[in-house]
Order: sequence, then structure tokens, then C-alpha cells
Amino acid sequence: MSGRISIINTGGTIGMMPSEGGYAPVPGALSKMLETLPELGRDTLPKFEVIELDPILDSANMGPDDWNTIAEVIASRYDAFDGFVVLHGTDTMAYTASALSFMLEGLRKPVILTGSQIPLARIRTDARQNLLDSMLIASQFSIPEVSLIFGGRLFRGNRVTKTNAADLDAFASPNYAELGRSAVRLEVFRDRVRAAPRGPLKVQKISGCRVGALRLFPGIDAGILESILATSPDGLVLECYGIGNAPVRNEKLLDVLSAACGRGVVVVACSQCLEARVDLTRYETGAALARAGVIAGLDLTAEAAMTKLMYLFARGDSSDRVKAQMQTNLRGEITIVDGEAG
Repeated sequence: MSGRISIINTGGTIGMMPSEGGYAPVPGALSKMLETLPELGRDTLPKFEVIELDPILDSANMGPDDWNTIAEVIASRYDAFDGFVVLHGTDTMAYTASALSFMLEGLRKPVILTGSQIPLARIRTDARQNLLDSMLIASQFSIPEVSLIFGGRLFRGNRVTKTNAADLDAFASPNYAELGRSAVRLEVFRDRVRAAPRGPLKVQKISGCRVGALRLFPGIDAGILESILATSPDGLVLECYGIGNAPVRNEKLLDVLSAACGRGVVVVACSQCLEARVDLTRYETGAALARAGVIAGLDLTAEAAMTKLMYLFARGDSSDRVKAQMQTNLRGEITIVDGEAG
């Protein structure tokens, strides 16, 4: 097996150990466990290193600063390794995968996120297979993008969302087909993988921007939206009903949205449905949002919409530029149909 893989351990369930307060990350524990796995000493696996971030985290504690650290580690080892595996907790893995897909500009090598629902320390665990799959795919296939493998399914990183906290098949890609799968043999569907970009790798850090999110619900008080917008966010992900509908009888809510959009806040409508494509022209309840200045998030996941907004503002784009870029396909995060820009 040729190729060298850098495994970046950020924490998460895969390397947790039992404690008085429940399972928790323990520095150095994962590396010690990996040394005991006979599979990792075979010639059929690529050579690898293990880098452990400090501190290692439950992914509920992950944030943009941690995304920046992961991206910097990848960049610092980019020329020396053929692929990268990021071990991560499942709760916010979709956010990190989405963020890295935007931050790693010019990526030409595989960056694969994985983790587990059951710690590697347990006898019955999904950690071994997820880890082995990620290492083999990162070393055997040319996948010039950020992806995520879990439960034998390989997904584009900015298309996934966590759908199950109990099953070993924890993730889904509602609006884009899987990139590959691990079954009797490893298979990658080449026609679904993005073409390699030109130019060198460049990391765009995410910092200095403020983005919020609000999920609409029946009876929502406009004051809740006002409170969020009072914090002066750069952008807001508005999780709407269906294909982008909102309660238009709530005129105060629309007034608050209109005022915010008027002063430059970028409000992006996403759907609360797993499988959906936002279209603010189909119903009056969506058209009212468009008149207020809200833009359609098309088939972006909420995680991709949030991290894409952060990325665009972090690189210094104006509000008008952000609006245009949110509806432009940058890393395969949205599906462009006839008549749309992209």
C-alpha cells in the first residue's frame, strides 16, 4: 500500500473513555488504543501518523477557532501527505465538514471526516470500520474535496446532516447522492466527485463575523427575531416551512425582516425539511419573504448555509456579494438547475 495518511484526532466519541460523569475525551487515549489494533500494522494499510489536537473536544464544544486549527494542521502537512482523516464527534461533524469544504480553497487531496457512535474502547464498536474505511479511501482514491464517511457511506462534506443519534448509520445527504460506499469492496462513484481545482491550497480562516439562525414555528413572536437581530449579525439562516414559506399574516415579523435586510443583514431561507429546495416564487407565503429581502438558500443544508455565510463574510465580501455567492455553487454545496446562476 503506497501513500501516507495524516490522522488528525480532534476528539469525539471514537476516543472517549468512561468517567464519573459519563464518556469524555481523554488526551492520548486514542493513540494508545490504535497501537493495540493489529489491523493497523498490516502492509495493506497506508503508512500514517496521528496528530492529536490540544485540547481534544466533545464536538458539542467545537467552534470556528477549532475549524481554523484543523485547517492549519492540514495546510502544514499538505505537501508531505497524500490524504487526511479527521476524527471528530458526530454532533457537529456536519458543521465542520461544511466549514472545511469552504475554508480549504484549492484542495486537491482527500480530507475525510469520520468518528463513531460507540467508543473504540468498547468491544462492540463501529469505530474500527469507520476508521479503516476512511484510511483506505483516503489512500486509494483521488477525491479532491472534503467528504465524510460513516456507516459504510461516503458523502460530500457540505451535503450531510446528522439524522440519527442511536443508529450506526447516523448521517444522510438529503439532496445529493452519496460519493461512494464500503460494502464487499470499496467503491467511489467518479461522476459524483468534483473535479480537482487549479492552484495551490489556501486556507481562509473563519473569524470576525457574526451569523445567527432561527427556526420558524407556529405562533412565533416577532420579538424573538428582533432580539436576535439586535445583536447585529452579518447574516441569518432562517429555517422556513416546506420550500421556503413563512407566516405572512405576521406582518410584524415581515417588517422586522425587511428592516434587517435593508440595513445589510443577509437573511437566507432554508427548509426545515430534510429533502427540499427553497423556491420563494411558488407561494405567496414565500414571495412575501423575497419582497422583504430574504434570499433563497436553494437546497443548502442548514449547516452548509451557516458555514458558507461565515466563510463569505470572513473573506471580506460585501452584503451584495454574499447574497450572490450564497446562490452560486462554490464546492458542490448546491444544485444549480437551468436558468440559475452558478
